This record gives sequence, structure tokens and C-alpha cells, in this order.
Amino acid sequence: MSQLSKVFISHFTVRYAETDRMGYLYYGHYASYFEVARVNALKELGVRYRDLEDDGYLLPVRTFEVNYKRPAHYDDDLEIRTTIREFNGIKILFYFETYRSSELLNTARVELVFVKKSTLRPCEAPENAKEILIQATTRP
Repeated sequence: MSQLSKVFISHFTVRYAETDRMGYLYYGHYASYFEVARVNALKELGVRYRDLEDDGYLLPVRTFEVNYKRPAHYDDDLEIRTTIREFNGIKILFYFETYRSSELLNTARVELVFVKKSTLRPCEAPENAKEILIQATTRP
């Protein structure tokens, strides 16, 4: 398992409804931001969630970890940089860094597992996705 050198970029603007009483982006909203960022990364590689689900595969989250350094506020423009750190045929490890301009706000790790929809048991990724993810996590 090796690291992916490609960084996938997603942009978000913090909405007022996403802030808490302290005026910070409520921490729970990062799960949605990271989901959008990883779906965008996979789509950029040519792997679509919808196609996986239509083919009988699910990708539930196994672990979700965030290290908060600084808060985001209403109307902040955020950039989430996503990399795929590992893929072993069954599990994918995504790594995220959230920035406001050049300021690092947090880092996160999210691990997903391929699951067969019919059995709800972990399984190998479908061949087309597997090839793309193996290629994406292998340095040239």
C-alpha cells in the first residue's frame, strides 16, 4: 500500500445555518464536507458511488477521525484537500486537510470498506474500481 501523490480539491463556503452559538462551523458538519470531498475525488478518478451501488456494492465508513486546530466561521471560504492514502482491495483510507486561505484548520482520516449489498459483508472492490484505485495509490 502506497500513498497517492494526487491531491483532489473541493471548495465550500460556510453557511450561517452550519454555525453554532459560538459562531463556529459546527463540528458535525465536517462529516458532510468530507463526504462530498471524497465523492468528488472518486468521481474525478472515474469511480461513481451511484454506479457502485447500482452494481450491488456499498461503502460504509469504518473509522472517522478529525484533529481540530482552528475553527471555521460563517462565510469562510474553505478548501478541502483530499488524498487517498491506502487501498488494499477492500478498504480505502482517505486523508483530508481543511484550509482557510493558507491556514490549516483541521486534518481528518476516514476509512471506508467495500461491502456486498446482498450480504452486508466486506468484500473485494469490483474489478473496474479496483484497477482504478490500485493505479491511483501506486506512485509512478
